[in-house]
Amino acid sequence: MEEEIRIKSGPLNLEGRFEKGSNEKAVVVTHPHPLYGGNMDNPVVKAAIETFREKGFSTLRFNFRGTGQSTGMFDEGEGEQTDTAAAISFLREQGITRTFLVGYSFGAWVNAKGMAGNVLKAEDHIMISPPVAFLNFDGISADLPVSLIITGSLDPIAPPETIRQYLQQWSPDPRFEIIDGCDHFFAGFTETVRSIITDYLKQKNR
Repeated sequence: MEEEIRIKSGPLNLEGRFEKGSNEKAVVVTHPHPLYGGNMDNPVVKAAIETFREKGFSTLRFNFRGTGQSTGMFDEGEGEQTDTAAAISFLREQGITRTFLVGYSFGAWVNAKGMAGNVLKAEDHIMISPPVAFLNFDGISADLPVSLIITGSLDPIAPPETIRQYLQQWSPDPRFEIIDGCDHFFAGFTETVRSIITDYLKQKNR
């Protein structure tokens, strides 16, 4: 069962949910844009958390600064990278050194910025609906480590054709899954997201 935690991010306190798993690996899942209602209770975030939990991972989701009970203010994706780094540090304090990073929408953008800028380090990196038609990925595209990308065929914020333009610049060559008939919010498709992640982890023996 998840426990309520507080994570120190500099002077800020972040609201989070943590559950210890049965193996040595953990996942941090970051949420959609807080100015548009995104938070750690988003159904896609929870679906990702549940999928990794079933595979024995420790799981951690949290609210970015200024969201929910997290202190501070929205910081245009900059301070949010620090928040994610603090979440990874929290896991290290629990003795967990193998960390996976999953982001949905704005969370995927924050993670990508952090990974490309070496602010964030993770064993594996998954993006769900990276908002390439809404936020600027141009400065973070070169050699971005990402292994799995999931989006919907009808997603105007993360359109498959725009994501494809970035794929050749990202490394390693990521697995790219497009869910037919799905838009940016994944209503009715969260089980498909879970199935894709489950299959990915199985194929990677993780």
